[in-house]
Amino acid sequence: MRTSSRGLLAALALSPLLAGCFASGEDGSGTGGGAGSTGRLRVALAVPPAQALSPYSNDATVLSKLSVAEGLTALGEDGAAAPALAKSWKQKDATTWVFELREATFQDGGEVTAESVVNALTHANEAETKPRVLSDVTLTVKADDADTVTITTKNADPVLPLRLASPALGILSPEAYAKDGTVSPVGTGTGPFEITRLTGKTKATLDRYDGYWGGKAKASGVDVSWIADGTARANALRGGDVDIAEWIPTAQAKLLDENTRHEVPSVRTDSLILNTASGLFTDATLRSAAREAVDGGVLVDSVFGGYADAAQGLFGPAVPWAADRRVEVTGRAEAATTPQVKGKTRGRTLRLATYTNRAELPEAATVLQQQLEKAGFTVKQDVREYTQMEADLLAGKYDALVFSRVTLLDTGDAVAYLASDFTSDGVYNIAGLKDSEVDQAIKSAAEEGDTAERQNKIMRAEAEILRTDAVLPLVHEKVVQGIASDVEGVLLDPRERSLIDVDTRLK
Repeated sequence: MRTSSRGLLAALALSPLLAGCFASGEDGSGTGGGAGSTGRLRVALAVPPAQALSPYSNDATVLSKLSVAEGLTALGEDGAAAPALAKSWKQKDATTWVFELREATFQDGGEVTAESVVNALTHANEAETKPRVLSDVTLTVKADDADTVTITTKNADPVLPLRLASPALGILSPEAYAKDGTVSPVGTGTGPFEITRLTGKTKATLDRYDGYWGGKAKASGVDVSWIADGTARANALRGGDVDIAEWIPTAQAKLLDENTRHEVPSVRTDSLILNTASGLFTDATLRSAAREAVDGGVLVDSVFGGYADAAQGLFGPAVPWAADRRVEVTGRAEAATTPQVKGKTRGRTLRLATYTNRAELPEAATVLQQQLEKAGFTVKQDVREYTQMEADLLAGKYDALVFSRVTLLDTGDAVAYLASDFTSDGVYNIAGLKDSEVDQAIKSAAEEGDTAERQNKIMRAEAEILRTDAVLPLVHEKVVQGIASDVEGVLLDPRERSLIDVDTRLK
């Protein structure tokens, strides 16, 4: 039986909006009680695919949530690396690791071999837009024999086995990788469920893959709807149109039957990201003024209905070691006073962005707008579906973003998140932050192999980042998942990387 993890994944906090369109099974089993008779699960997900479920995009976590694809390792419930397609591994030296593969097959019938692993990881390493998990490391992968792979890194990487558990580094069949650089997981994964049809951004059909190395799944398939509107997802669950609805908005949570409402502590932190590279917030005194103006604590009850905790930093209660290791933040710029703010921003408007896919964010943005305007800023909101604005965010076309982010990201190790979002060359550095002391603090944490000291260094890096006021943490979310009372085995995962596995089924 399966030895890989049952829980703990993550993913970005990113989003899109497509209301309605409940997916039905291609055999007509997707409505009413029909699904129960066939053993198929009907699932409503919140974030429509941005890039046809490419593992190199924010779609990667879908492949993990639905047990379509797997990496060499998985993320265990204890946060450690667990066996997946690799049954074991050992570290030869600081930069060299050897992985022994288990017997497994791809959903297109091919065998998982060392060469296929080399092919998959090489494509990820050489992708035009690298997966975030590789933003701070370069891998060299070679096959030693049919079932042994050696991976080397340029510099010591103490968390390489955790890194390889990222959904972005799932091992797909050679047929998945096209010459134009696109990657398709349709029928090319190794998990217990195979994508047999992907219909744009609205639905997908998954069938059970009976050749799965970890045993036969208890559900015969999964019919997926992407419903970006949170109220529509909750209504779909209440109406019996779906069996599982993720990310129920807090305003809807108390409207669900108590036995269908499942609260999960989350490693997700909602923050106000300030653009330090261009616009108003290149001025550190204005960033400090924004920090003093913003009170995230008022959002806990007014916006999140109690399903959140006021932020103490980047890492919240779902990261249990963070509080005891938190470092005092010093060295911040002196805040501009309200008259100074008005003087510096006269004739200029603060462009405040957020997205609709997480229902609480637009409401939070309105509260923050009022707080910022009271401090002297003139604010204009831009609220859209995430996929419509991501390119503009990365291009620095906004001054501020109300943003929801999983902080134990691709590796389950906080360094990946810090490197991706806050280093000078980070691939997801929406704040445009370039600060040598921040870079050095994150680099020091990345190089640390001792777990306790690594955590200490992560918290020192947090303090350096907060010093810049490039990010103003607001709240630590609690996630509400909606699960019909006749479903069992759903994975309630603080890291949002897992949802359905071989044991998920209709009673």
